[in-house]
Amino acid sequence: MTYWNRAVETVSRDQLTALQDQRLQNAVRRAWDNCRPYRAKMEAAGLQPGDIQGTGDLYKLPLTLKDDLRDGYPYGMFAVPLGDVLRIHATSGTTGKQTVVGYTKGDIEVWNECMARCLTMAGATKDDIVHVAYGYGLFTGGLGGHYGGEAIGAATIPASAGNTKRQLQIFTDLGSTVLLCTPSYAMHLGDAVRDAGIKDRLKLRIGIFGAEPWTEKMRGEIEERLGLRCYDIFGAAELLGPGVACECSERNGLHVMEDHFLIEILDPETKKPLPDGEPGELVFTCVTKEALPLIRYNTRDICAVDRRSCACGRVFARMGKITGRTDDMLIIRGVNVFPSQIENVLLGVPGAAPYYLLVVDRVSNLDTLEVRVEMAAGFPFDEVRRVEALERQIAKEVLSALGVSAKITVTAPGSIERSESKAKRILDNRP
Repeated sequence: MTYWNRAVETVSRDQLTALQDQRLQNAVRRAWDNCRPYRAKMEAAGLQPGDIQGTGDLYKLPLTLKDDLRDGYPYGMFAVPLGDVLRIHATSGTTGKQTVVGYTKGDIEVWNECMARCLTMAGATKDDIVHVAYGYGLFTGGLGGHYGGEAIGAATIPASAGNTKRQLQIFTDLGSTVLLCTPSYAMHLGDAVRDAGIKDRLKLRIGIFGAEPWTEKMRGEIEERLGLRCYDIFGAAELLGPGVACECSERNGLHVMEDHFLIEILDPETKKPLPDGEPGELVFTCVTKEALPLIRYNTRDICAVDRRSCACGRVFARMGKITGRTDDMLIIRGVNVFPSQIENVLLGVPGAAPYYLLVVDRVSNLDTLEVRVEMAAGFPFDEVRRVEALERQIAKEVLSALGVSAKITVTAPGSIERSESKAKRILDNRP
């Protein structure tokens, strides 16, 4: 079965809702009939498939958590026989047992279509050269970007992550015009371009970056270093991969592919729906997935949603940039701290580079926070007074922005470990 329909991006809101209602009914029935854990959760909630008539009944359904997927490892949440599974991906498993994701032929087609839409929204065409520097393999970024590039008819380079020297050679020799990778790796590539003195030889014009939270200030840094225009993209392996949502030319929120994904924003404590514009936990229901159904899946990402019309003409709702995750949030002496808040502070301090590590410890029952941050290239690391002054300034800015004091340790350029996929920002040593 195929769910391709590019024209749905500009249908009326009423038409889109009618399509969502029908697809939600189908998704619930598919999960009930073919996935025992979903049926058990619905029965425990006193629900039958007929109780769900449309999106207005979505709140009745139980939430799905990552633990549910882990408990079903590896194939217990699949709704089709393995003989119908065309591809298998998996999450990294860095926060627990990895999640295994299966795809039918129809799922792959939907994924390719969603990625094609994302590339098109960012301005890519068949005349571009798409450079995919996401990792290939079990991680969904590489193949997701790759097949999206091919779907729009563009020449697509499977560069994968790493080997930065080779990435620069591909930029200059093959003339890459669209770059897909994580924002932290884009920053690293920007540093390498600067050090090699080749910025004027680049043909890059579009960057589509995702897989980790990043700030508007970081967007500006990447654009200056690589000479391109940046767009945010969102996805998760459990949902499909990259391509669930992406910014359009307006860059005022990421359009969710609402014909495939229903979006909710819930209060992190009560799990009740929040009004549009208020940040909370991001929850998705996948209404067209076949191999791995997902109904009210709580991503634990924090953002808000905007359902007002967009100047680009699309009716799809827009999710805001991810500001953090409730499971990445640090509570330091009663204050909620997200890594993206620290990053935003560092990007506003001259002399500090956006490479950092948050080290959390507990001393005499008191939580402590250390921010290890690199100094910018060219900063006089050997001038102790200048380094100490920079540390004091950063500490002042962190206290002002977050309301919590932190020890600041400024380190030499290149001392913080670089990431070719998702950046590691936190080292929590608390028991």
